[in-house]
Amino acid sequence: MNKQEKTQEIDRLVSVLNANTKIYLADCSSLSVEKVNQLRRSCYDKKVSMSVVKNTLLAKALERANDSNLAELIPALKGQTALILTETSNVPAKLIKEFRKGGDKPKLKAAYVEDMIFIGDDKLDALAALKSKNELIGDVIGLLQSPIQRVIGALENKTKDSDEAAA
Repeated sequence: MNKQEKTQEIDRLVSVLNANTKIYLADCSSLSVEKVNQLRRSCYDKKVSMSVVKNTLLAKALERANDSNLAELIPALKGQTALILTETSNVPAKLIKEFRKGGDKPKLKAAYVEDMIFIGDDKLDALAALKSKNELIGDVIGLLQSPIQRVIGALENKTKDSDEAAA
């Protein structure tokens, strides 16, 4: 890769990083080609983007990104790095947990989710437990509907009681 190609790749990575608020870095180094392909297919099925990147180029892109907090991910760039991007904050963590049943890879190196930095594989459970935007909306709607349903139920019972008393 010559200097011009490296510059183009760094610029591409900067635009990708600027366009995403949910970024995961994982270590897939000891996975076989077959396992990596399975992981890529799983990512594709869940609308998650995964690509292996050079650490030096990614480090320069993290430094140049609009969000200065992304530079905190640079110390995690050791060994082979897979850059995982998503729209739903907890999907990559769940994919990694599910995929490594029966093995210890892939490992989470770091993650940047909604302005929060997570460093280390020990944060995987916390990331998997995060609720997505749609799950949170569903919870709020459920909470809002609960009192309304109780009022409607009470009114229906009162109507039935008054009908039975009249009969």
